[in-house]
Amino acid sequence: MPAGVSWPRYLKFFTAAMLSMLAGSQVVHMYYKPMADLDKYIEEERKHHKL
Repeated sequence: MPAGVSWPRYLKFFTAAMLSMLAGSQVVHMYYKPMADLDKYIEEERKHHKL
């Protein structure tokens, strides 16, 4: 394993890192709601490109 780390320790770190990444992205989407106004931006771009 990388840097002489055992498999169990590596898998624990990988699992913790993955879970924290997924939880963080979920919190961002619940708090900031980045996709809430996506339809508005798509329509504006469609209008802009038709000109």
